[in-house]
Amino acid sequence: MDLSFEIAEITPHVFRVPIETPVVTSFGEMRDRPALFIAVRGSDGAEGWGEVWSNFPSVGAEHRARLVRTVLAPLCKSRRFDHPSEAFRFLTTATEVLAIQSGEPGPIAQAIAGLDIALWDLVARRARKPLYRMFRDEEVGAVPAYASGLNADRPEVLAQEKHAEGYCRFKLKVGFGRERDVRNLRVLRQAFGPETPIMVDANQAWSLEEAAAMSAALAPHGPAWLEEPLRADAPLSDWQKLTRTSPIPVALGENLRGDAAFTEMMESAGIAVLQPDIGKWGGFSRCVAIGRRALEHGIGLCPHWLGGGVGLMASLHFLAAVGGDGVLEVDSNPNPLRDRYILGFPEIAAGNMHVPPGPGLGVVPDLDALSRYRVAL
Repeated sequence: MDLSFEIAEITPHVFRVPIETPVVTSFGEMRDRPALFIAVRGSDGAEGWGEVWSNFPSVGAEHRARLVRTVLAPLCKSRRFDHPSEAFRFLTTATEVLAIQSGEPGPIAQAIAGLDIALWDLVARRARKPLYRMFRDEEVGAVPAYASGLNADRPEVLAQEKHAEGYCRFKLKVGFGRERDVRNLRVLRQAFGPETPIMVDANQAWSLEEAAAMSAALAPHGPAWLEEPLRADAPLSDWQKLTRTSPIPVALGENLRGDAAFTEMMESAGIAVLQPDIGKWGGFSRCVAIGRRALEHGIGLCPHWLGGGVGLMASLHFLAAVGGDGVLEVDSNPNPLRDRYILGFPEIAAGNMHVPPGPGLGVVPDLDALSRYRVAL
C-alpha cells in the first residue's frame, strides 16, 4: 500500500464554546471548552483531520495553533514523505532545539501529535479504510467506553444522566479532601452496585504519603483503578513504593512524553493501566507501538482523552487498532465540540461506542455550524 504523500496545505482551526458548569480538576478549572482541529490537504487533493490537546492553560488552543501555522506548516509544506511516521520523525527532529530554546517541549510535541493524526486520517481516507485498519486486519464494530470527568459536586447526578444515555462505566474526579472524595465514591457505589466499574482520577494531587493513605481510604468501595495519584514527574522509586502497597491498581500515562518515559513506567513502575494521550504526544505513529507493548507487558491500555470529537475518534481508532480489553474515555461534561458539531459522530449502546464505518476517522467537523465559535488567529 502506498502511504506516501506531499503536503500542500495545513490549516489550524480554533473553536471555543462557553459552558455553564466549569470542568473542575485538582489543579484548576475550565470555564469554556476549546478545540484545535487541524486540516491537512495533500498535493493530490486527499484530506485529513487531526486534533491537538489544548485544554490548559486557557490560551492553549490559540498558542498551539500558532505553533502549527508558523513552525510546523513551513517545515513540511511541499515536502514529500513516504509514510506518516516519517513526517513525525522529521518534525520531531527538526524542532528539538526549538523545544529546548523555547522551554516548550510539551506544546510542540502536542502540535506534532495532532498533525500526525491528520496525516494518518489522510492516508486512510485515500485508501478507503477505517483508520484502525491501517494497523490491524480484524474488523472492530465497537469498543467499550466509560463516562469520565465526574466532578466532585454531586457526581451521582451526572452519572445517572450518563447511565440513561447508555454508559455503564464511570470515572470520578478525586483530590478534593478525604471526606469529600470518600463520600462521592461511596455514593456512586451505592447507586450502581458492586459490579459496575468505577475508576478514580486524582490528577496528580497527592504526595506519596497522601496517595498511600487515600488509596487505603478509597479501596473499600472497590475502584477499578487509581489514576495519577502522584505527579507524573515523581521519582520512579515513589511509583514503585505506591504500586507495591496500594490496594487499588494504579494507572498513568496521559502526561508521559517520549519512548523512554513510557518504557520506564511499563517495565519498572508496577502500574496496571497505561493511558497514552494520542493528542499530547506520539499520534498514531508512536502510540500504537506503545499500546502494543503495554499489552505485551500485561498492562491494560485505556487511552486518555479530554477534548473535541476529532481527537476522541482518534483515541477510539487507537484503541481499536491495538485491541485488548481497554476502555475508551469519554468526557461526561457537556461539550458541543465533541459531539454536536462533529458529522458522523457515533452513538453509545450498552456501554460501547461504535466505530464509524467510513474511511479514515469516519468523522469531520461541521465547519459551517461551528463558525460562531471560531477564534481568529
